[in-house]
Amino acid sequence: MKLLLDQGLPRTTAGLLRADGIDTVHVGEIGRATADDPVILQLGKDENRAIVTLDADFHGLLALSGASRPSVIRIRIEGLRATALSRLLKKIIAEFRSELEQGAMVTVQVNRVRVRRLPLVP
Repeated sequence: MKLLLDQGLPRTTAGLLRADGIDTVHVGEIGRATADDPVILQLGKDENRAIVTLDADFHGLLALSGASRPSVIRIRIEGLRATALSRLLKKIIAEFRSELEQGAMVTVQVNRVRVRRLPLVP
């Protein structure tokens, strides 16, 4: 599993996940901190990375495009620090690896995780 962390998420989370063997980069580490969402989606697709974001726009872009990749994990929990986010992402990957590898939109809330397979069918 490879991850691309969007701006707004703690940059140090990428290092914590890499230390645990998860290939992870943060957009700020690769000079893409100000990139538009479509650019980040394309980067995720090109590098076969699931995008982790706080931004709802990614789900909308995927839904409108009919794309089946990349997977997007939207975090809807405010104020997560790097260690807590790292733990949460490891749990999500462990539980939903198959769906993420096949293409999915995952929304993570405090007491709920919603998974929708891609592409979305109208």
